[in-house]
Amino acid sequence: MTQPKQGDAGFAVDTGPQLPLRRIGVIGCGRIGRMHASLLAREVPGWVVAAVADAVPAAAEGVSEATGAPVRSIEEVLGSDDVDTVAICTSTDTHVDLVVAAARAGKAIFCEKPVSLDLAQVDRALAAVEDSGVPFMIGFNRRFDPGHRSVRDRVADGSVGDLHVLRITSRDPAPPPPEYVAVSGGIFLDMVIHDFDMAQYVVQSPVAEVFARGAVRVDPRIGAAGDVDTAVTVLTHDDGTLTTIDNSREAVYGFDQRVEAFGSAGLAVSDNPARHAGWHLGREVRTGEPLPWFFLDRYLESYRQEWAAFHSYLVDGGPSPVGTDAARHCTAVALAAGLSLREGRPVRVEEVG
Repeated sequence: MTQPKQGDAGFAVDTGPQLPLRRIGVIGCGRIGRMHASLLAREVPGWVVAAVADAVPAAAEGVSEATGAPVRSIEEVLGSDDVDTVAICTSTDTHVDLVVAAARAGKAIFCEKPVSLDLAQVDRALAAVEDSGVPFMIGFNRRFDPGHRSVRDRVADGSVGDLHVLRITSRDPAPPPPEYVAVSGGIFLDMVIHDFDMAQYVVQSPVAEVFARGAVRVDPRIGAAGDVDTAVTVLTHDDGTLTTIDNSREAVYGFDQRVEAFGSAGLAVSDNPARHAGWHLGREVRTGEPLPWFFLDRYLESYRQEWAAFHSYLVDGGPSPVGTDAARHCTAVALAAGLSLREGRPVRVEEVG
């Protein structure tokens, strides 16, 4: 048997082994929504993009043309019998109401991170999910990066012994515009939240305390917007493990994304991949390919694996690959980091809720 998959005209084509089909409505057709819709329509078995919706008609129409999925209103997507799953890819300030509406409509939910910048609103959304019993997954794609996952596996199987220190480096190639920074919730909720999730994922122990320091070293306009562009955070986990995270909004050489787990029996590392494996060695020079610059060049496979894991969860059952506990805990850690930065002291996560 072969896998029917949505083609450019919206009809099924044969692309591989048969999997149960999930019919998904993509809500939000900006950059991240376009990327998800394209992957679901063409590259990840088991999915059909059944509808797309966006408050900006031209955005929805562009994704419709690329995937063959019909354009519908958000209300039509949530009320449609031929949509069993929704991907919420809209701006963060809309996530909570959409999660609540989707849960009440009985749809399985994939939601981009974070659920909200406010922990009480996170709790409102997650309560709706738990009350309805619908499947839910938050979009922390880096858990599914093969290199990062290998570090977690080596910790889990005991290869590094007793874990002492986890070190995470996460630096973007270029800073976002100040206009985005002003509405993003700040570096900890917008950027470092991925690393907070990675820390819990690898260590497998919640974060108990956060101590964060930050500075404006890249763009003074980010400081004028009330944020920092350079940060170092130390996390203390419940089991005593220490995690150190360093972040920058600008690494001029490309995406710098590394994870290192150090323990009593050794070391496990997820290093930076080059754009390809080619290099040149001469009498006085050695050249190699630089690091990826665009986030999809660095993490495309993680997004593919993320959707494959979500599909398996929906079809086979079991716990969510990244469920409500992770969605809430990482937001709480990010809020604790922001409080630590403002007050210049370690903050217990329980202080923020």
